[in-house]
Amino acid sequence: MSTVYMLLARGFEESEAIVPADLLKRAGANVVLVATEGGLAVTGSHGITVTADITIEEIRKEDAACIVLPGGLPGTTLLGENPMVLSLIEYAASRGIYIAAICAAPSILGKMRLLDGRNAAVYPSFAESLEYANITGKKVEHDDIFITAEGMGVAFEFGFKLVEVMFGSQAVEEIKNSVRFN
Repeated sequence: MSTVYMLLARGFEESEAIVPADLLKRAGANVVLVATEGGLAVTGSHGITVTADITIEEIRKEDAACIVLPGGLPGTTLLGENPMVLSLIEYAASRGIYIAAICAAPSILGKMRLLDGRNAAVYPSFAESLEYANITGKKVEHDDIFITAEGMGVAFEFGFKLVEVMFGSQAVEEIKNSVRFN
């Protein structure tokens, strides 16, 4: 089964993590919530605490099919400063593993120069971090192994794009019908 690692740092944007995680689980993905600092309890930017499944030290890189970086502050900053997170992103990029980031989180990929020359979406105030990317103005962008999105308001679209790239458009339509999205 495909393992999706959802990286959670203190101050993550709750909807940007939980909505895509839910949609991916409905499609059949093995979604693993990963605490990137301290214990398993991670409090989001709006005070909602989530219990992660594992800590970052427990990740099995070889099982990764996708790495997801939710935005939020200070979550994005903490992810971007964490050497284990950056190492995992580099590992995924070098092996063609999907890397998805929403809201402020694409700024991490931009600073790592992974989005250079690629189409991307990002929360507008973080666009300067994607200096060498092509910010298209679309809500969600998929370019090669990178899936990026503008922010919490497109959490469903972001999640559906992840389902599509991993399981196909039929899976997306089935989930949309089952959750009454249409």
